[in-house]
Amino acid sequence: MDLWAALLNILILLAAAIVLGALCERFRLSPLLGYLLAGALLGPNAFDLLPSHETVTAIAELGVALLLFTIGLEFSWRRLRAIGPVALGGGTLQVVLTAAITAGICLVVGLRPRTSVAFGAVIALSSTAAVLQLLATRAEIDTVHGRYAVGILLLQDIAVVPLVLLIAVLSSGGSIAEVGWGLTRAAGAAAILVGALHLLLNHALPVLLGARIAERYGDLPILLAVVTPLGAAWMSHQLGFSPALGAFAAGLLLAESPFSTQIRSDIIPFRTLFVTLFFCSIGLLSNPAWVAEHWLLLAGVVAAIVIGKAVVTTGVVRLFGRPIGPSLATGIVLAQVGEFSLVIAVVARQGGLIGLGEFDLIVAAMIATLFFTPFLVGLAPQMARVVGGRLSLSSSMAEGPNGRPGVPETFRDHIVIVGFGPAGQRVAELMMAERGPDILVVELANRTAELAQGYGLRALIGDATREEVLTRLHVGTAAVVVITIPDPSTARRIIQQVRALAPDTQIIVRSRYHIHRWQLEMAGADAVVDEEQEVGIQIAREVRHRLADRTGQSSRAD
Repeated sequence: MDLWAALLNILILLAAAIVLGALCERFRLSPLLGYLLAGALLGPNAFDLLPSHETVTAIAELGVALLLFTIGLEFSWRRLRAIGPVALGGGTLQVVLTAAITAGICLVVGLRPRTSVAFGAVIALSSTAAVLQLLATRAEIDTVHGRYAVGILLLQDIAVVPLVLLIAVLSSGGSIAEVGWGLTRAAGAAAILVGALHLLLNHALPVLLGARIAERYGDLPILLAVVTPLGAAWMSHQLGFSPALGAFAAGLLLAESPFSTQIRSDIIPFRTLFVTLFFCSIGLLSNPAWVAEHWLLLAGVVAAIVIGKAVVTTGVVRLFGRPIGPSLATGIVLAQVGEFSLVIAVVARQGGLIGLGEFDLIVAAMIATLFFTPFLVGLAPQMARVVGGRLSLSSSMAEGPNGRPGVPETFRDHIVIVGFGPAGQRVAELMMAERGPDILVVELANRTAELAQGYGLRALIGDATREEVLTRLHVGTAAVVVITIPDPSTARRIIQQVRALAPDTQIIVRSRYHIHRWQLEMAGADAVVDEEQEVGIQIAREVRHRLADRTGQSSRAD
């Protein structure tokens, strides 16, 4: 296909995406639904208005790569390690359990063992592109369930490689030894990829793009923003991995570099374009005629996937000691079939593990669950609040880490700090000299609560949106409640609970973005520390300081 024919395909698809996406926005639906619908209507199994869609599908793969690259820029290695137990252990367990349960059900209904394993591998993965896009749009990536979901999704993306190898070996009738050798080669190739990216991005680039060069030639960071993810995706593809995985690794390695902020802003327009094409390309694969003929089967499969994956993921997160509310929200958010499942399905189809009808079922189920994903992501926090409010949590809610004593029954005029991240730690450090023994910390994570105890503070493990937890913190007799968590919706619920229990207690809350300030004030906060405003004030102070120094130097020179 020549360049102009490919360009025509893209223009037609994007035009339809704009129209249908705007219609979805008008009806307060996610534009992702419009993009899926655009691909479904224009695809070869509907109106067939595209001369050829192969080029669109190939280009759209870059959308997921660029999306994961920008997510990698947001998630440094330090932040990734912070969610490690749920990401590594929980993600692995979720993939294994979901695949095993699905394979077992397929065996019961009469499918061949190898076909059952293929179905299990397909259903085990969730949609990184859809979930991350929706969480980012709703400003929920920094929520508790958002961090858990991101960690599990990243593990699933890593699991794509061994799953594809497994399906390829099953297709060729390979032995267990061949599977093991394939996984060993994959691990070696992954080490080569990460090592090469580390040397290039953390050693070569700082030399080539020093501060003076980047400042003098403003186009270079833009070129870097394009070349880095595309080059990493190409390297990953050449080594047999998912291109998106290489792009994510590049983003992680660049996250701590001085170029990360500029690259993040430069890459966003490209990411938006390619992600839109990606969801349209998913719609192109749909077969409306097959759906109309087998709608009852499809409805049952979709219901089983959504409910089953939500239950399995919720249970897995709970196994790691996380509260029921965030665990349930994580399970609901990840209750769909992902885009990388399509890669596995294609390999299984080419290898004869699944037939054409089964492939159509997988594609239809994937599109249907992606269609429901915006509603699930919006429903997750509400369901978490309802279930979290009705189910009692563990007794550790009344104790400190490792079962140590919690808070005395009589406690007055103290400071309560909700969240002991960097902001909460800074508050504690500045107040300890004056009110050290009178500071209480409440945290969801046991490790962070132990960190607070390392400061010499009293710490509780608990969900501060719960009335019984706030009662244990004696908010009614507290002098000040300081809320430092970044999630605005959770902070708003905590404010409302504190205000109901303690009308006279002062509430000071952090707001990451200026747009959320009025919501926190309306919820009952006495003072909102607006990070964007504070940054502006600090910058203005620095500007005045520099100008004063410059004026003083000029006066002395005169």
